[in-house]
Amino acid sequence: MNAFVDVSFFPREAKPLTSYRKFWAARFGTAPFLPMSRAEMTQLGWDSCDIILVTGDAYVDHPSFGMAVIGRMLEAQGFRVGIIAQPDWQSAEPFKVLGKPNLFWGVTAGNMDSMINRYTADRKIRSDDAYTPGDVGGKRPDRAAIVYSQRCREAFPEVPIVLGGIEGSLRRIAHYDYWSDKVRRSIVVDSKCDLLLYGNAERAVVEIAHRLAAKVPVQEITDVRGTAFVRRQTPEGWFEIDSTTVDSPGHVEAHVNPYLMISEQAKSNGASCAREDEAQAVANQENAKANLSNLKTEQTLQFVSNPNLPALKGKGLHKVPPRDRSVIRLPSYEQVKSDPVLYAHANRVLHLETNPGNARCLVQAHGDDHTARDVWITPPPIPLTTAEMDAVFDLPYARSPHPSYADENGSHDGATKIPAWEMIRFSVNIMRGCFGGCTFCSITEHEGRIIQSRSEASVLREIEDIRDKVKGFTGVISDLGGPTANMYRLGCKSPEIEAACRKPSCVFPGICSNLTTDHGPLVQMYRKARSIKGIKKILIGSGLRYDLAVQSPEYVKELVTHHVGGYLKIAPEHTETGPLSKMMKPGIGTYDRFKSMFDKFSAEAGKKQFLVPYFIAAHP
Repeated sequence: MNAFVDVSFFPREAKPLTSYRKFWAARFGTAPFLPMSRAEMTQLGWDSCDIILVTGDAYVDHPSFGMAVIGRMLEAQGFRVGIIAQPDWQSAEPFKVLGKPNLFWGVTAGNMDSMINRYTADRKIRSDDAYTPGDVGGKRPDRAAIVYSQRCREAFPEVPIVLGGIEGSLRRIAHYDYWSDKVRRSIVVDSKCDLLLYGNAERAVVEIAHRLAAKVPVQEITDVRGTAFVRRQTPEGWFEIDSTTVDSPGHVEAHVNPYLMISEQAKSNGASCAREDEAQAVANQENAKANLSNLKTEQTLQFVSNPNLPALKGKGLHKVPPRDRSVIRLPSYEQVKSDPVLYAHANRVLHLETNPGNARCLVQAHGDDHTARDVWITPPPIPLTTAEMDAVFDLPYARSPHPSYADENGSHDGATKIPAWEMIRFSVNIMRGCFGGCTFCSITEHEGRIIQSRSEASVLREIEDIRDKVKGFTGVISDLGGPTANMYRLGCKSPEIEAACRKPSCVFPGICSNLTTDHGPLVQMYRKARSIKGIKKILIGSGLRYDLAVQSPEYVKELVTHHVGGYLKIAPEHTETGPLSKMMKPGIGTYDRFKSMFDKFSAEAGKKQFLVPYFIAAHP
């Protein structure tokens, strides 16, 4: 069995979460729930909140809800944290319910992008919301992160706004917005927030809170990893790099319009099809336009050098600028909104710069002339160590919705039930991150490729807490997983290689030779979890990476024999090589191998079990 190497390949660069001196308000102790009203603040002895978190979700004090994690982490640092959940956004008054925050607002749309939460793929308004008591829809606005930020600014203009969550993370540069069918500006510009924290933000939010508490102006906080903010110009001492030296903008062939093609009948008669000829002519015209556009792009895509920068040339050779003082200038918002080639190029560069070990700052201009400003994005946050992951999940969560959501019997199981909480009520998260790199997935851009695993002891301790403290527990853990169920403690064999790697995936087109695929620690944890007194069954409800699972038949046997409740979710996504390669997913042959093993071990265990395959239609 390979020895487990902790994820921090440069741990000394990141200040440990538990090393900060606690803020003076730590003397008030731990709140049973973070307060949502003035009355609760009074009961805690508070006259004000240091930080107020605004969220589009109902407040559930559980480690699967982002605001609970951030709130409890800040509370552990000594800050008084209040929560305003699902406020009425029609005016600023509901945002004043807890008074003025002493340090900053923390704003998020919630655990989901608000547009996905509110609309179906057909752009029809949803009637339900799994993050709202009673599954009621309409409790959050469209583009909630922007709306909430604007209302916070209206309520108390002088208080800094720190934006976070997945809605902000995935919109940190100019991005295509499906709902309006256009490229929108960075959410940093539209929300007018002071700072955007992208990805898992524990490190960044703790550092920023302590700096603001030390009276550092928010405009001077520009060196925290995992943040984005607006700048007017590149400061002295930084080296600007043209993004086209990192990735070359490609050429996009125009698609032949399928509605102009009626070829099969003509071919069967030994003739050509006039409609097909017409379609090809249209395509040729479009390609000619595209070629002209590309030529124009090549002429205009010249970024002006910063005159304040020191020279990079010496003896006829280009010197490589230091990565920690380099910034890659992406094509501007004005360029990418009208040029799909440059849009794709900018997004590829964003994907390339996601490894905390070698990522550089990114900058993208928004506006022209007097309105011009840069959205500056620092490198991704350094992954949490196992000890820090344990600290996050060991915080004193109530593991329940806020009492204000209870029905007349004090229960959360009736008409006020929150479906999202019901789903994760008896589940345990064992890790973060995913190195799959699937092109349709947002995990890499949000949580990163580095797997951050909890210790076995921490996971087992949480199972015991659920058994002892959560009402309604019947002995069944609904899930022991994460973004991918079987990546626990998997990672690169060499910290040096991992820190230097630029590959978008560790498992495509094949499993990297530097990747450890030993499922031994996970199998051992499964066995110990099953042996806990009072635990009848532990199910695996998270998605499984079957190309990794087949590398460890022992794991598949353990999973199939003990942890499948009749059906196992699995995601081949497609069956054909073309779409699968575009998705960066393994071929269907790997799925067939896993299914063969699944059926074999199910039969050996005397169980009739089935796979539930997931497929994506019409990718992309």
